[in-house]
Amino acid sequence: MVKKLTTVTLAMLMTTGVLSACGASETNSNTGNNKTTNANATNTTAGATDTAAETPAAEKIVIKYWYAYGDKIEEAKQHMVQTFNESQDKYEVIAEHQGTYDDLHAKVQAAFAAGDAPAVTDLEISSTGVFAHSGMLEDLTAYAEKDKDQLKLDDFNPGLMGNAYVDGKLYGLPFMRSTPILYKNVTMLKDAGLDPAGPKTWDELEQYSKVLKEKGKLGMTVPADIWFYEGLVAQSGGKMLSEDGKTAAFNSPEGVAPVEFWKKLVGEGLIKIPMGDEAGATADKDWSNQLSAFKFASTAGVTGSLELAKQGGFEMDTAFMPSNMSYGVPTGGCQLVITSKSSDEEKQAAWEFLKWMTSKENTIYQHKHVGYLPTRMSAVESDELKQHFIEFPQFKVAVDQLQFARPRPMENAYPEVAKIIREAIEKAILDPKVTPQEAMDQAAEKANKLLGK
Repeated sequence: MVKKLTTVTLAMLMTTGVLSACGASETNSNTGNNKTTNANATNTTAGATDTAAETPAAEKIVIKYWYAYGDKIEEAKQHMVQTFNESQDKYEVIAEHQGTYDDLHAKVQAAFAAGDAPAVTDLEISSTGVFAHSGMLEDLTAYAEKDKDQLKLDDFNPGLMGNAYVDGKLYGLPFMRSTPILYKNVTMLKDAGLDPAGPKTWDELEQYSKVLKEKGKLGMTVPADIWFYEGLVAQSGGKMLSEDGKTAAFNSPEGVAPVEFWKKLVGEGLIKIPMGDEAGATADKDWSNQLSAFKFASTAGVTGSLELAKQGGFEMDTAFMPSNMSYGVPTGGCQLVITSKSSDEEKQAAWEFLKWMTSKENTIYQHKHVGYLPTRMSAVESDELKQHFIEFPQFKVAVDQLQFARPRPMENAYPEVAKIIREAIEKAILDPKVTPQEAMDQAAEKANKLLGK
């Protein structure tokens, strides 16, 4: 027990306040979602019934489910939990909001150490390794094998499974998953005489930004977010870490190229890179106020961004992140996991809940209600989503982009390494005396000390 608690304590120190990827990004990209009404978000949640059997709550197996984020995301999660509870009379799930991913992770770790962790929790994908190595997660491999015909594990999109496994064992099921995509103000592009089908490459992004500058606009406002940077590194043919995860690889030419590109465009007044905790919110505001034509943001923000565009009187579209040598994108969002200290009956209840939440029907529901990726191929191929994509093609971009997806690093030290990388990028951009190569070399040196432990 002492060994486990020590590991948990270390994990808490490493993860607190550092999950910028898909944390700040998803929060900011959903700004205004609480004002959004999606008429197409039909309640197709699996197995909902109007007349659930009346069974006293005391006879049910009650488990807690902790989740992150509010607005449309919270609405979808609470709806699915409610319909699960109404669909059967054996289990009762109590869903509780815990803030951002950072907040949630810290609370789950503290509760686990105190012996009072929720049976089920959202887990941001890059933290799967930390939690699994700390002994906090239930190995789901045997559960999945036992229920293989019902679960249909191979129905999950292969591009989303990379972060579900640690050391060959299954620890999570893809839930509300995302990738960063390019959001475009089509009206601004047309007014500037630019082809709204672009930009498709870094060079085109630079050229578009030059034309927009002549019109008194910015090409893009983008924070130095680790999630976006990971995508640009992948597009340049690079990797964040070595194959064994023990040394930094982001100070290679492929890892330095994105920083050089950003610094060049900032220096020429073509894009803006805000700094600090409000950087993501600033990027969203510049885009919604039509100061910038482009932004990178999570696919989870499609519903909210469509509403903002409607309110602002402009046409909005989405696209792949522009390519360099090739396309490339990290995945993000969360998966559902079961904590390891729950009782056997709680674990079985939790497993039934996981299967429910990740079903084809719930996948369709949460995708249409929020914008997160449909995680199951059967959902993507359903008539309901095919029709939805025809009406709202902005939702399909992230699905198509998954063919170029990469899993995020899951080394225990990576959350802290991510902070170091972001600080190095900001230093390289702000300080004219520091080259991108120097900044990334310094970051790599710090990162290697953490990764080598």
